[in-house]
Amino acid sequence: MMDEQEALDLAADWADISQGLRKDLGQQLHSQWIKPIQLGGICKDTGTLDLYLPTEFAANWVTDRFVDRLSLAWKIARPDVRQVRVSVLPGRRALPGLRLGGDDRGRRAANDGASGGQPGDALGLGMAELGTLGQASIGLDPSLTFQSFVTGAANVLASNAAQRMAATETPQFAPLYLKAATGQGKTHLLHAIGHAYLAAHPRARIFYCSAERFMVEFVQALRQNQTIEFKARLRGFDLLLVDDIQFIIGKASAQEELLYTIDALLAEGKRLVFAADRAPQALDGVEQRLLSRLSMGLVADIQPADIELRRAILEHRLARFSPTHVPADVVEFLARTINRNVRELVGGLNKLIAYAQLTGQAVSLQLAEEQLTDILSANRRRITIDEIQRTVCQFYRVDRTEMASKRRARAVVRPRQVAMYLAKVLTPRSYPEIGRKFGGRDHSTVIHAVRLIEDLRARDADMDGDVRSLLRQLES
Repeated sequence: MMDEQEALDLAADWADISQGLRKDLGQQLHSQWIKPIQLGGICKDTGTLDLYLPTEFAANWVTDRFVDRLSLAWKIARPDVRQVRVSVLPGRRALPGLRLGGDDRGRRAANDGASGGQPGDALGLGMAELGTLGQASIGLDPSLTFQSFVTGAANVLASNAAQRMAATETPQFAPLYLKAATGQGKTHLLHAIGHAYLAAHPRARIFYCSAERFMVEFVQALRQNQTIEFKARLRGFDLLLVDDIQFIIGKASAQEELLYTIDALLAEGKRLVFAADRAPQALDGVEQRLLSRLSMGLVADIQPADIELRRAILEHRLARFSPTHVPADVVEFLARTINRNVRELVGGLNKLIAYAQLTGQAVSLQLAEEQLTDILSANRRRITIDEIQRTVCQFYRVDRTEMASKRRARAVVRPRQVAMYLAKVLTPRSYPEIGRKFGGRDHSTVIHAVRLIEDLRARDADMDGDVRSLLRQLES
């Protein structure tokens, strides 16, 4: 029988694996086939990990199409897994409370159907409850703690406020409202508050869910004439954690119930934390009284991570989790280039390390550029061919007119070829379009230039250094 710590470790690994599959497969495939998977246990003798699905059709479909990918991902995450077996969910539950999907909402609803009702029952644990049931039942991610949260200028207020909310002493503000764009750490702090509060108050009862889940549970209670029980149970919690509050927009009955719940909990000195991707005043379709309650405490804004914080996050991640050596120039490259959100930054690092481990290659700047193309292109600001030509001409000290001239001197041909190569790498322009920007040259000339610079980068350290320097200038 698997003990609780082993179950938590499996859940944490599965959360990371499933999140990676969501990025690779897309939201639709992931939601249909990967998210419903439930974890079983590992056979210590054979190294077989059991994964369960609700129907034979689903189990066969996932086995045929994804079992190799699942097996590979698990082998990377855990050396004790030698193979993965996908089968139909047996009569008993695989691991109570560990119904995990890869995206945040899958983890937030990890305990659907555990202990009591069937999945979706209004009085079951669709709304995660913690106390005697332990962390796995609430759906708190074991890896999302204050110890794993890296603090910088962009998030220091939110981090300090979150720690104050979880402390033994009564906080000076209520409720706490965390505002941040996608992937900047607000959900991490919600989980961290839950973990820390439970450590400080072992017998506390915690309510954790997304606003969307709150609405679903409330509507089900209405339909089953169980609203009195719903309200009584909801108001018995010591800590209320509600994520993605923007999704409660427009649901008048759910808004009213949340308003009454906030009032009741605040009157009893309970703690409340909300998170959203916008400030309370920017929540369209929310009743004014609810807006007032949400903003009456402290609204802590998490800004996009700056370059120093992105570096610190990567270094922290490497120190804690990675046995693979990642050179300093690769860390710098990732920190500078993947700047949209922290989730993509860490995901890019994980993907790079996994590829290096699987292929036996050393992590290098070239490997990062090759394997993280999608992530890097999504994060790069829009660069024009004119900007590339200007930067290359300044770098090589040639006149801008040489980009379109017919001169064949080596001193101007090589910079022109480098500019063509960068235009192909950094812009979505086709070969003919690039040719027209370089004096009306034929597309075959651009193809030749791109291939030539690629070849020179592979065997000429000086050329590779020039291109890297230009890339840094253009992407900064």
